[in-house]
Amino acid sequence: MRFEGKRVLVTGAAGGIGAAITAQFRAEGARVAVADRSVDGIAADVALPGDLLDAAYTDGLAQAAHDALGGLDIVVNNAGVITRGPVTETSDADWALSMGVNVEAPFRICRAAIPLMAAGGGGAIVNTASCWGGKAPGPNHALYCMTKAAIAQLTQCMGMDHAHQGIRVNAVCPNEVNTPMLRSGFEKRGFDPDTAVAELGQSVPLGRIAEPEDIADVALFLASDAARYMCGALVEVNGGKPVS
Repeated sequence: MRFEGKRVLVTGAAGGIGAAITAQFRAEGARVAVADRSVDGIAADVALPGDLLDAAYTDGLAQAAHDALGGLDIVVNNAGVITRGPVTETSDADWALSMGVNVEAPFRICRAAIPLMAAGGGGAIVNTASCWGGKAPGPNHALYCMTKAAIAQLTQCMGMDHAHQGIRVNAVCPNEVNTPMLRSGFEKRGFDPDTAVAELGQSVPLGRIAEPEDIADVALFLASDAARYMCGALVEVNGGKPVS
């Protein structure tokens, strides 16, 4: 029970990785507030549904979780969207969505959460970056890679800036993960998701793409006391497969 008594906010809790993170925190004793556009059916202690593109919602999310849980020890900025294609195929709507969810929302949430955590004696923030952009560029994902590079740099800067307050900020950087978002992307492009996931797994040295629990385990490690000397780290979880 590593997280007994800890109070946690998880964004993107309805997605594959977010759901796994939420379930694992609760299984290990934490009380969890979940945020997503819809949190129906998610087992959690507090539900805080809303639109991460709404600045008022994201500005108030940390305080809402703090008030509902009686404090705030851990924030996991997990929500994210993927926009595919080069910049010449990227619309203004794509830009607004990707920047809003992947960059502006975690920025606003961290800005509000850090003073609350500092007043409570410290805490941990885990951001979901990516091997794509967060660690290396990848083809035909220009906007996505840019946003993940931004959140990776924000993570590293905050890791340095707020360590003296007892707040550790780190990021988990997945490669491909077997989530509904990945599968729906295959479907939109006319591929059978099961076949595509299996074929994609053949490109990974470990022989499969990640499951959400593989990423959740690392996120919880970064939030735990076992990672007590880690600040501003970008941890790749890629099965040995580099971005190419």
